[in-house]
Amino acid sequence: MLRRLSAQERSVGELAEPLEMSLAAASKHIQVLERAGLVEREIQGRIHVCRLSAAPLAHVQDWLKFYERFWNQRLDALQALLEAEDAAAAKKPRKRKTKR
Repeated sequence: MLRRLSAQERSVGELAEPLEMSLAAASKHIQVLERAGLVEREIQGRIHVCRLSAAPLAHVQDWLKFYERFWNQRLDALQALLEAEDAAAAKKPRKRKTKR
């Protein structure tokens, strides 16, 4: 729903149609998005028109950036450790088996 609203505002019916859900189910989903501050709904006669309110997504982006840095650092450290182990293993002389 958010992706479709990012292109343009849509009615509840337009949001429900490609998802094969009832208007009541779509309305419940939209209510959750409204409570999260991601969707604004305007009533125009009998039609409820929804539009995206993307400002709260900036907080999510900041949160994701923090964890992206965290995991990049962790994965870089793991890669360095594995490369050091590989280098150490390559330096050790291999024991040869002798045939009897």
